[in-house]
Amino acid sequence: MQTQRRSRGKGAALKWVKPDDGTVSVMVLPLAVTDPGDLARLGKLFGAMWSIKRAIQRDARAKVDAYWTAHREREQNGAKAVRQRLGLSREALERCAYRHLDDSMHLKHHASKALAMHMADEVWNGISRHLFPDAAGHRSGRPRTGSRYDFTRIPGRARSHTTVNKWETFRLVGTLNGHVTAYADSGRHSLAQPRRMPKPIVPHGHVPTDKLTAAGTPRMRKATWWDHTGPLAVVFAGGPDSRLADLVLPVRIPQKPGQWKRVQYFLGAPDRWHKVDLVRRRKASAPSGWVYEAHLMGLGPGYSAPAVRRMREQAAALNRIGGVDGNVSNLSIVSFPALLGSGSPVSTEITPTGAEVLRLENEARRQRGRARALERSRRSTNASQYGLSKKQATRAARRSENGLRPRTVHVPGGARATHSNGVPKRAYRQDRLSDSYRETRARQTEAAASAAEHRRHRARLVARQIIAAHGPVLVVEDCDIRTWYRMWGRRLSQTTPGMLIAALDAECTAAGGRLARASTWSTALSQHCLCGERVGKTLRDREHRCPACGLVAGRDLVSAALTAFVRFTDMDDPKTAYLDTALSRHAQITYSEALEEALRESTAPSPNTLRGAGRAAVPRQHSHGTSAPRTAGQRDRTTPDETPRGAHAGALGPRTGRNPVFALW
Repeated sequence: MQTQRRSRGKGAALKWVKPDDGTVSVMVLPLAVTDPGDLARLGKLFGAMWSIKRAIQRDARAKVDAYWTAHREREQNGAKAVRQRLGLSREALERCAYRHLDDSMHLKHHASKALAMHMADEVWNGISRHLFPDAAGHRSGRPRTGSRYDFTRIPGRARSHTTVNKWETFRLVGTLNGHVTAYADSGRHSLAQPRRMPKPIVPHGHVPTDKLTAAGTPRMRKATWWDHTGPLAVVFAGGPDSRLADLVLPVRIPQKPGQWKRVQYFLGAPDRWHKVDLVRRRKASAPSGWVYEAHLMGLGPGYSAPAVRRMREQAAALNRIGGVDGNVSNLSIVSFPALLGSGSPVSTEITPTGAEVLRLENEARRQRGRARALERSRRSTNASQYGLSKKQATRAARRSENGLRPRTVHVPGGARATHSNGVPKRAYRQDRLSDSYRETRARQTEAAASAAEHRRHRARLVARQIIAAHGPVLVVEDCDIRTWYRMWGRRLSQTTPGMLIAALDAECTAAGGRLARASTWSTALSQHCLCGERVGKTLRDREHRCPACGLVAGRDLVSAALTAFVRFTDMDDPKTAYLDTALSRHAQITYSEALEEALRESTAPSPNTLRGAGRAAVPRQHSHGTSAPRTAGQRDRTTPDETPRGAHAGALGPRTGRNPVFALW
């Protein structure tokens, strides 16, 4: 019989670990901060935490430089001994943060010791990624100090899951039922949160405890924030300055259509609450130029809508294997049934629509206008640091020759004043900035964040539609998107292939599949044909023409089709991928005309263009196979054929049998 390990004292208890697989999820809670006093305290809090973080980063940067310089000492005494001598550890950085907090008298009035310690932990996470390589042998770059305007997040300490009511920094108080009761008239009306939400107050009076007095009656204690059951709020209590009251920030729960179930999922179960981070983002129309949010991290997976879960379940039941070919201007996907001959091939090409291209062009034009406005504002405020342009200098010389009075140039258009080595005489960070400059910069930051969120949302929608048509088992070439950006630059912002592939990877995993990556060196998919013949092409050649089998099709679609026939010796190593030409030739013979029709070039700029013989349920989507004849004006409602489960069984090794079966693992 195994005995339980003995422990003595409060500090000898077993360490708490995250349940299940350690999955966490985050919900963004907007904070309705309208009180000028609270806005001022938040600004001072972020300023104090930025000062602490900058001091820690500078110390850590100096220690890292000394660590890499002492190469002989690392060879003689070992790297660990050098790190211990320099103080390159989590505990050493925490002590460094304590010293900075104690040495500065004013920071103690705004930031607490717990916040400083956790900020040191955040800095150490970046330092550790630079010192220690990952599984692939890569390291992060040399740590550097960021900008004050880039500091937008104060990490909070995780709550204790072993001690009741113990939050060391920011805490979320209240209940969802109390919030609904306060702003929905006890549920009799729809939720109507006012524009200026009142701040909850700490409960008054006394509440009974579990302990009993000598007379047998429950002991009473003073009510605290833990007894608050009203509207939700984020509280920063027990700060360093006891003269200041608790910082109470009311929470405004999302009220958009379809958000209520998500709100109930996160806020209806307080046992899953883990920690709260305080985040700010730029907004020019806000009173202080910033809006504040509370990022609630909860234990367990995130929320998925019922429609999304049904789509993933249907995708998992398709039992297909597909290939993905990413390009600068489009994303091509071709899939086949796991059991060849039991279904039909399906092809999809993701291209931006005319409306999306027009919207991107308008957004780029507005972005250029804001950039020019920022440059004009900087030049007009710091005119002494810039010279006259060629046109302005010519006009000044002409007026001087004619004896006219020199005209004052408010916005010089020349180059910045520099030394002989080309370095500006005054650093840009020392320039004087006007209020209009700061407002324009805030609007530019806000527009960039909105555009990035729109691209992420579009990538998720497109990824879900892809797995709904092709299943969650896909293969993609292992390409470095950074090389594409060096070659084509901003053009990639229209299609965002890297973001689409990342979203596709997440959706495949959520649906129970996998997005495998194959090396381009061992497969050379763009230089092969389905028949196994090698067909050389340059980047300029966008059409595939095989002299052996006579196949004429789009280059990207042929590469995507070949990607579906890539097999692996080790699924986790892209270099072990190789092309099974016998299997691709068998598929070409099996489907013949249906496959050629699926790979036919098309210029339709539809975001979901599935081409083939029959019409699918999704607009302009087609499956390629035999379909019943239709009359004029009538469309078939066909979907890709489903094969029985279990066709993926087996390892991706040599193909056996006359009836080949696709398998990735």
